[in-house]
Amino acid sequence: MKRIVFALIVLVCSQLAFAEPAGKANFTLKDMNGMQHQLSSYKGKWVLVNYWATWCSPCLEEVPDLVNLYDHRKQKDLMVLGVVFDYKDVAEVKEYVDDMLMSYPIVLGDDDVSAQIGSADVLPTTFIYNPQGALVKIKRGIITKAFVEKMIAAGKK
Repeated sequence: MKRIVFALIVLVCSQLAFAEPAGKANFTLKDMNGMQHQLSSYKGKWVLVNYWATWCSPCLEEVPDLVNLYDHRKQKDLMVLGVVFDYKDVAEVKEYVDDMLMSYPIVLGDDDVSAQIGSADVLPTTFIYNPQGALVKIKRGIITKAFVEKMIAAGKK
């Protein structure tokens, strides 16, 4: 009996190890301006989906790097989508976005977004997709311009 239970546990765990990670599907997100963003629309570009909150000081710290990356690479090889969670109201988010000069699209996070991309235990969390649309990294904590540029450079080799 113990061997059967052990075999079942091993079988279930092995299936979980090979389960498709969250965020691999072709997600569709609607930003605050009403524009739809589909992962498949950005084929050929790196896509960063950055989860953040207005009260999160590490999130505040990484915004300038994300803005810089987006502004300099959006026409070339990168898309940044900010997803705000745990906010009071839309007015608060708009004020924060304006104050931080966030030029990339902002999505209001909800259960639908989490179901498509994945959940985050920590804010900020960034889901990084390669130019083929595969989820290649989930970065918990602050993401920097140098980190992203290193990933892009490594992906070109």
